[in-house]
Amino acid sequence: MSAILRGRPWPLGSTITPRGVNFSVAAPQANRVELLIFSSGDAPSPDRIIDLDVHTHRSGDYWHAEVEGLTAGCLYGYRVFGPLAPGGHGFRPAKVLLDPCARGIDGWSVYQREMATGASPNTDCCLKGVVCERDAFDFDAHPRPRHDWQQTVIYEMHVGGFTRRSDSGVAPERRGTLLGVIDKIPYLKDLGVTTIELLPVQAFDPDDAPPGRDNAWGYSPLSWFTPHQGYICGGDPLEARKQMRELVAACHDAGLEVLLDVVYNHTTEGNRNGPTLSWRGLGDQFYYHQTSKGDYLDVSGCGNSIAAHQPLTRALILESLRCWAIELGVDGFRFDLGIELSRGEGLKPLEQPPLLEAMEADPLLSDLKMVSEPWDCGGLYRLNDFPAQRIGTWNGRFRDALRGFWKGDEDSTWAMGQRLRGSPDLYEGKPVNLGRSVNLLTAHDGFTLMDLVSFNGKHNLANGEDNRDGENHNISWNHGVEGPTTDHAVTALRRRQQRNMLSTLLLARGVPMLLMGDEVGRSQGGNNNTWCQDTPLSWMIWSDDHCDMELLTYVKRLLVVRRQLADLFNPLVGHSEKPQRFSSDTDGYWRQWHGVELGKPDWASWSHCLALSVHKGNQGAVLWAGLNAYFKAMHFDLPEATTPWHRLIDTALPPGQDLPAHPEPWTPPGVPLEARSLVVMVAGEYANSLRL
Repeated sequence: MSAILRGRPWPLGSTITPRGVNFSVAAPQANRVELLIFSSGDAPSPDRIIDLDVHTHRSGDYWHAEVEGLTAGCLYGYRVFGPLAPGGHGFRPAKVLLDPCARGIDGWSVYQREMATGASPNTDCCLKGVVCERDAFDFDAHPRPRHDWQQTVIYEMHVGGFTRRSDSGVAPERRGTLLGVIDKIPYLKDLGVTTIELLPVQAFDPDDAPPGRDNAWGYSPLSWFTPHQGYICGGDPLEARKQMRELVAACHDAGLEVLLDVVYNHTTEGNRNGPTLSWRGLGDQFYYHQTSKGDYLDVSGCGNSIAAHQPLTRALILESLRCWAIELGVDGFRFDLGIELSRGEGLKPLEQPPLLEAMEADPLLSDLKMVSEPWDCGGLYRLNDFPAQRIGTWNGRFRDALRGFWKGDEDSTWAMGQRLRGSPDLYEGKPVNLGRSVNLLTAHDGFTLMDLVSFNGKHNLANGEDNRDGENHNISWNHGVEGPTTDHAVTALRRRQQRNMLSTLLLARGVPMLLMGDEVGRSQGGNNNTWCQDTPLSWMIWSDDHCDMELLTYVKRLLVVRRQLADLFNPLVGHSEKPQRFSSDTDGYWRQWHGVELGKPDWASWSHCLALSVHKGNQGAVLWAGLNAYFKAMHFDLPEATTPWHRLIDTALPPGQDLPAHPEPWTPPGVPLEARSLVVMVAGEYANSLRL
């Protein structure tokens, strides 16, 4: 039998050595730890049980051993012994625990989530860690694209749902996988986005859902280190990291960045009645926020909240970030309910959260894009004062203002103007620096754009919760008919409104995010919470018969306009609101606001119209945009242009003419805007330079 050596406490997890494999796990309050070695993923019992001696195999909080003769592919788990407190927290040695730092997982064929609860052993139906290599990603062969924030356009997608349909053009064995996404990179490049943001691909428990349904989105983490097995081609867990690298490499080669939506605010272990799978059995008092009586505190809405201020938890999350960034090559992260990570003892918000400080100080993470939700389910919402300067935030206020304006709500015009100029009202009176605000109109959590203009209320009965789940405040409008309709007037208005909102999103200052399928009119039938719907309801659509191909063309051209005229629509430094004393040859830009008359914006609560112009020094205007959310047509005055005006966008025109390949010259003294429409004019010098 191979020798058991003392081993080392670092690195955490399992590491291949010249002699075998080193194992290390944190269990500060344990008095005994067993390392279990399994022969296969479906083995009913371990082949070998290694009792880690407290004197030889413990260093501080860490239990470790080096086992000779083992190599990549070895399967293992832990049993951890210690006191069980009256409140229920503590150790459950009947449960085989997954190593929190395992780079691979096996045992899915026998896994039974329910057996990880209660007092009975789960040895014959547990998940096992898999010993994997820890090679670094080959950045020399596949360097990071490193798009600056001015050019960044994020596309949020679900890996499984993106290529699941049979008409996706992806081979059957690759549909719904990481490799399947590679096959659609040409589509993403042609669309014009720079960055894909993947809904959770860290291993999650699909059984953490109501009976008969799957946890499709993946916001139920089982491991912070392992790619989700359901997104891997074939059954070999050693392929998971390889295929993740293949996707990242292919994206880098195509100039696409890869961001991951990561869930460090809670785990799949749920509340006190949930399963003991990993963290809970190793030291739940260190990983989870709890009361003095041992009850879990929950600001995630999922039964538990991670105590990111604790040193062991902080070290684990940092190691996970390094794993994905350095070993697997991803370019950044979006933190689900990220403000929860700023909470300290008793969930008190901290001004200097230890985890966020450590992330910003870590040189290995210094060149990544990082974005966070600035809210959690406990009511904490920190947008401008998010306690980390290098981490941007989802601007939910942008979403609400844009929806409210185009819906025709009162008191919406002032807010819309603020969002167009970079939300200075939310950021201490100054336009937010690019990278600090991610502007969104829709996201996975809520209505798609098509449903936003087709439904007044949510329709979530398919989720099995009597329509109680999902957001009730959607700021949506069905335009006269709830759901699909053959009324041509209603469908025409919905199509126009989609263009209005997408144009406002993509031409506003900030970093825009598009939701998978909004560019082709994807609907979820009014379901605004498809987290448990791994069905066609939530999948990307590909067939020309179901896609709005004219909208797709519009979005492609809109992204070209944004990219080629970035200094007008999305300047690195926000445009001045006042004309300066420019010399005749100065080309500095400044902005002016208008209503239907020049220089007379109407910010009243009843106003539904807004216009702005961008001027080049004292030479004249180079850009004019008018937004009419009123139910009647309006006529707007135009300022003098540097060179003759060209109409670039008019959403009231038929598809194809609304954003033509060649902007048309415009000679009238003003411009009419039809009801609920948007028009953009550019000076001839800019119109002639566009290559749509």
